[in-house]
Amino acid sequence: MKFVTRGASRYKYLFLLGFLYSAWSAHVHAQSAAATAYPTKPVRVTVGFAPGGATDIVARMFAQKLSESLGRSFVVENRPGGGGTAATLQVLKSPADGYSILAISGTYTITPAITKSLPYDALRDVAPISLVNQAPFLVVVHPALPVKTVRDLVALAKAQPGKLDYGSAGQGSNVHLSVELLNSMAGIKMTHVPYKGTGQALIDLMAGQVQLTIANILSGLPYARSGRMRGLAVTGPRRVKAAPEIPTVGESGVPGYEVSSWNGWLAHAATPPEIIARLNAELVKAAKAPDINERMVGDGGEALGSTPEQFRQYLSDDIVRWRKVVQVAGIRVE
Repeated sequence: MKFVTRGASRYKYLFLLGFLYSAWSAHVHAQSAAATAYPTKPVRVTVGFAPGGATDIVARMFAQKLSESLGRSFVVENRPGGGGTAATLQVLKSPADGYSILAISGTYTITPAITKSLPYDALRDVAPISLVNQAPFLVVVHPALPVKTVRDLVALAKAQPGKLDYGSAGQGSNVHLSVELLNSMAGIKMTHVPYKGTGQALIDLMAGQVQLTIANILSGLPYARSGRMRGLAVTGPRRVKAAPEIPTVGESGVPGYEVSSWNGWLAHAATPPEIIARLNAELVKAAKAPDINERMVGDGGEALGSTPEQFRQYLSDDIVRWRKVVQVAGIRVE
């Protein structure tokens, strides 16, 4: 009797295993079929900033390419607020089916460094798809400042600690942290003057109210070439085709210094990996398109296509870097 019971239990156990395997196999095949058919309806690409900014423009360029290649509309939706956190939450609260995508910029990795607590984990809760572009900034000074190179700037700042003022788009902005990184690496101290936007910082630089800022190369280069400000160096790892005469910060005074503006795409962490792979392949293909490359180079940057794993590591490294800058500089976290 005991033997029969044991055999029956074993039979039931094997039956249960078979049932679970069949269910799992059906689920996997269903996911694979869904990924092959993807997309079957419009895809929403959420941008956490107002229309017309760099993140919005880049998102629309790539969304158009994916609309053309995949035959379904990739619709860009702007949801500004909280430095991009409102857009991130919208995507994370949406179904993890690949139809709600987040287009991000460098602000995404700064936010965890300057915010005490976020309602999401910037790495664990997302599935990186691809880094799509990078562009260096341009270090610019007032033309009356007696410096021609970053080396000159460092020497002057060391001779006059805290006397040079630099403007930024606000506390915790890209420019704020980028200059504080320069302060740290060069062993100097320049004083932060926060504004409510990059435009006002550039206006006050030209008026001589501040002596330095780090500008978007697209907006800063025309002013530098007109003589209204002086371009000292680009902040990327190499010179740019749009201004090959301008050296990098690394080669002109602070070796190893690199900061870039960038954009990339993310999805909900639970998005099927087959869909992530499909989107990644399409973004990489779009980054190689001649028209996108021509536009990016003209703006002083370059189109890129990374693997999801490379992008995850990029995000992780950037978050660690900015947290260290915030700590070293003693920046007050809001």
